[in-house]
Amino acid sequence: MTDYMTLNVMQPRVLVDINHLQGGRYRQIECTEEGLRFGTLVRMGQAEDHPVIRAQYPVIRDSLLLAASRQIRNMATLGGNPLQRTRCEYFREVSWACNKRKPGSGCAALDGLNREHAVLGTSESCIATYPGDFAQALIVLDATVDTIGSPAGARRIRFAELHRQPGETPHVETTLHPGELITYINVPAGPWTRRSRYVKIRDRQSYQFALASAAVALHLEGNKVIEARVALGGVATVPWRAREAEAVLNGHVLDESLAARAADAAFASARAREHNAYKIPLGKQTLIRALLETQALPV
Repeated sequence: MTDYMTLNVMQPRVLVDINHLQGGRYRQIECTEEGLRFGTLVRMGQAEDHPVIRAQYPVIRDSLLLAASRQIRNMATLGGNPLQRTRCEYFREVSWACNKRKPGSGCAALDGLNREHAVLGTSESCIATYPGDFAQALIVLDATVDTIGSPAGARRIRFAELHRQPGETPHVETTLHPGELITYINVPAGPWTRRSRYVKIRDRQSYQFALASAAVALHLEGNKVIEARVALGGVATVPWRAREAEAVLNGHVLDESLAARAADAAFASARAREHNAYKIPLGKQTLIRALLETQALPV
């Protein structure tokens, strides 16, 4: 929020500090046989270091570890992280047209420098990329979020339904109501959680936003895929569940050829612009690597 205020992208009338809500109850991580429950104020570094997460939910640990510097991870919260806004330079520079910042003004990225922009889930109103990493782990594990403050009161939302593709209203980014707050993140346990992996490709190895990433969780019997879960980052306008890739994988023996067919299916609907066409082959290779590395994990 503060960097957007500095850039004049956002000028809220009021900022509310929620760090002292409920005397710390939202800073706890609960681990049971049913899964994980994160309070919204749990720090990224706190979750990354948790022994159960490191051992049984490696895709979560990977996504947090690769997200930012340790200093940032020690301060950033799990509830806030999935709601971060795009890093599109046309959104962040107020002199350019941006439908996400100013509805109806146009999208300068469509015909501008769009090397880092999305190829999945785009529209003629917006091609901005969703920048986060943790969200890919949450969507691949079928997480839910609990909220307070909606007109209907407390509710539970599937994480896959939290973010909205831009369509004609890119300024409406989530299904949260004004004033609604995430209180908890719930991650169910399953036979795929231990065999899971997050692979992130970026311009430099130090902390930076993904050009392409893949979160994978597999339930295998031998090399046969009983159930595959696949999410993509760095290439889409929202955290992206690749159901088409999962359909190719399920019920078959995983090898490099099957992984390649799954990657082709994942990007079948991709739409490239002038400078970001490389993201399609890069995204495919990232997913192939993630699938084969996940298959090879000792569990």
